[in-house]
Amino acid sequence: MSYEREPVSEALPRGFLAGAARAGIRPDVDKLDVGILYSEVPCAAAAVYTSNRVKAAPLLLCQEHLADGRAQVVIANSGCANAATGEQGLADARQMAELAAAKLGVRPNEVLVASTGVIGTLLPMERLRDGVSRIELSAAGGPDFARAIMTTDTRPKCEGGRCGHQGEEYALWAVAKGAGMIHPNMATMLCFIATDAPLAQPYLATCLREAVDASFNMIDVDSDTSTNDTVIALANGLAGGEPIDAGHPAAGAFRSALTDCCVRLAKAIVADAEGGTKVIECTVEGGASLADARRAAREVVRSLAVKTAVYGCDPNWGRILAAVGNSGAALSEEKAVISISAPENSGVCVYRQGAPLPFDAAQARACLAAREVHIRVELGLGEGVATAWGSDITEEYVRLNSAYTT
Repeated sequence: MSYEREPVSEALPRGFLAGAARAGIRPDVDKLDVGILYSEVPCAAAAVYTSNRVKAAPLLLCQEHLADGRAQVVIANSGCANAATGEQGLADARQMAELAAAKLGVRPNEVLVASTGVIGTLLPMERLRDGVSRIELSAAGGPDFARAIMTTDTRPKCEGGRCGHQGEEYALWAVAKGAGMIHPNMATMLCFIATDAPLAQPYLATCLREAVDASFNMIDVDSDTSTNDTVIALANGLAGGEPIDAGHPAAGAFRSALTDCCVRLAKAIVADAEGGTKVIECTVEGGASLADARRAAREVVRSLAVKTAVYGCDPNWGRILAAVGNSGAALSEEKAVISISAPENSGVCVYRQGAPLPFDAAQARACLAAREVHIRVELGLGEGVATAWGSDITEEYVRLNSAYTT
């Protein structure tokens, strides 16, 4: 069983094509803003969606079209979320599917739709129709597709790799967008995954849910979960071989590869957070359960008190302990241990067994000044281990979000 990450390349897995165009969805923004990801054959497909009770029209359409676990096309746009847009929004989402279907010679229910951007605005369908007509698909079109789904992202986010077992090899490619409104249970993010592995649809759905729980559900920028969050995986099986299910020899390799790919994309989203200057990585060990470890880790990286302390290089470790205590995870102060470090700095232990420890404040500040800040919390109550990632909060975040629509 093996997994090898590849340098991000333009090549998609066999049988997949992609492309993008500028439709002018926001006329004031000169960028690619509509893209298509297409498989030459039908795919096993699965998706995970936002937990927000307000769900955008394209998300509702995806749920409808994925009822049979099959799809062949994704069409996505940026600049307009098509959320909170009523019946017209749903009609526009259907028209997006119809445009892609007509272009590619497939049925509309084989098309999945995704949108990201400003909530409460209608899609400019004439401009979108013209943009779709100009999309040229190719095996090298992945980077353009990645740029087309960006909003406040400063760079595209792509990952690729290969996994296999005993001579069977499968390609995996994924792209994501997201920089703000990022919170566990997903965020204002989109992620599209393509593989040529012959996945059985139930196993693909299981692997995707597990991968999302370990990645996109473990990140935070600003405690907001959006209306459009969607992660879609397509597996066209063109690598050949028997369908991969839980009992297949390659099942573990694919599961690991998918999770690794999603974790890397999740960390890339946090590293590109709106106004962010640092990535906060919190690992919780010794949780009474995996769920408890995840609760505690997520609460630390979402805490505004922790985020601002990290931004200001203030070793105010009490905020970390308070966040863990506020998470709902089981906690014994007498067993808890808190340490702060950085990749190039072994760091300091600041709290142990119910009491603060003397520590070198200058060394602690040096850790907090690093681009990547590591927080380690030991709970000493069980075997649960989890890692979450978050960004600091800065004045630039406030500036960006106070003028987002203007």
